[in-house]
Amino acid sequence: MPAQTFTISQLAKEFDLTTRAIRFYEDMGLLTPERAGLQRVYSARDRARLTLTLRAKRLGLSLTEAKDILDMYDSPRDTVPQLEKFLGVLGTHRAQLEAQLTELQANLAEVREHEKKGRATLAKAQKANKTAKPAEAKA
Repeated sequence: MPAQTFTISQLAKEFDLTTRAIRFYEDMGLLTPERAGLQRVYSARDRARLTLTLRAKRLGLSLTEAKDILDMYDSPRDTVPQLEKFLGVLGTHRAQLEAQLTELQANLAEVREHEKKGRATLAKAQKANKTAKPAEAKA
């Protein structure tokens, strides 16, 4: 039974990517299709690497980080260093996200405080306008 293969168009459609994006991943060394004449032929391994690359992107990892991790799994070495590298990259990224979240929460609190003050100032101004209008009408 021959191994399953995919064309660039099939992968692009399946993953909702452009063929240009897939060629870019190939240029980055994330995918290594075979050639059948001028046509690229992607293996099940390439498809799996594309899946993992897109997952890494969703996690916020750079393509270089994704490649480093994927390449480690391709090597026959012990899995301990591979997992340590993966966990190190994830830990660093998590710390960055947590710092961004802290900053966003502080910004949100500041926005909420300005909104609260703005609403109070608006309410006072509206009340002053309503009180001033009847007096102007008598004049």
